[in-house]
Amino acid sequence: MAYFRSLETKLEALTRLWRKSDRWLIMMNADPDALASAQALKRIMTRKVARVDSAQVNEISRPDNLTMIKTLRIPTQRLTPNLAAQYDHFALVDSQPHHHPAFKEHSFSLVIDHHPLVPESPVQAEFKDIQPGYGATSTMLTEYLYSLKIRPGALLATALLYGIKTDTQSFERQFSDTDVRAFRYLSKFANHNLLRKISRSEFRLDWLKYFSLAFRKLRVNGNCLHVFMGRLDSPDILVILGDFFLRLYGISWTVTCGISDETLVLIFRGDGVHQDIGKLAQKLFGDVGSAGGHATMARAEIPLASIGEHDPEEFVWARLRFSKRTLPLLKKLPTVSSTPSESA
Repeated sequence: MAYFRSLETKLEALTRLWRKSDRWLIMMNADPDALASAQALKRIMTRKVARVDSAQVNEISRPDNLTMIKTLRIPTQRLTPNLAAQYDHFALVDSQPHHHPAFKEHSFSLVIDHHPLVPESPVQAEFKDIQPGYGATSTMLTEYLYSLKIRPGALLATALLYGIKTDTQSFERQFSDTDVRAFRYLSKFANHNLLRKISRSEFRLDWLKYFSLAFRKLRVNGNCLHVFMGRLDSPDILVILGDFFLRLYGISWTVTCGISDETLVLIFRGDGVHQDIGKLAQKLFGDVGSAGGHATMARAEIPLASIGEHDPEEFVWARLRFSKRTLPLLKKLPTVSSTPSESA
């Protein structure tokens, strides 16, 4: 049996897609898996096109992401209209066009992703490779490197290894045999001291105040723990808190939420046993913003304008109170007058 899947047909399609005169921009919603995947795709495309760069739609502020970028020398920049205007073609990694409003403004020639497909939002691209059964997009890009006989350097291998590690939660959440093979293959080339340095860069000193606030504000509804943190400089702390509270005995899923840049951000974490958190997030909040994710982790982003006069904290709490093992019809939940937006 081959070590990885056969990519001969896909590589032929990619070759037809690239021209020496073209300028490409790789877009992403930056996290470790996306950063590593963009770097790997850039390595593959180098010398096949005139220029290839990467840009992210989100602000990068989590300590591990910043350490990863600095330590592994990953060049990326914030996506702006002026930046996008400098390129002929766009690629998207570790996301699909409906996952973020900024993606909808562009037509993608290439999409590589591992997130679940949404029938209502089919991916339109000249080339697309979407494998929902994989635990990380970094695994998919490792396959491409292997098939092209490109040996990853130490920094790229470390980035891809960390991408797989984070998106599979060190193989504690959904993963495939291919993820394990990719991890084993990359381990031969990666710098494991750098990997440990990145993995341990989890917290900022000034974040400790948020833990104190969260302990005072948490609510428990059955096996769900919910915390509304109010206004935040960055929603990254919500991810840290969600992962932390999921470790409590008797808690099967958590929702940590707050307001950042006039957007209500909700981070969902679950044990994967009682329900699919991604589907639950979409059902609960997909009518008022982008919402969705995996069985054990998901995210929702809702413009405050979409909930009208509702108090954000009470709006979230009212909807969460109805979420048991099975979700009642949305007509029983607090409604808003805004036009439903596409889920993510």
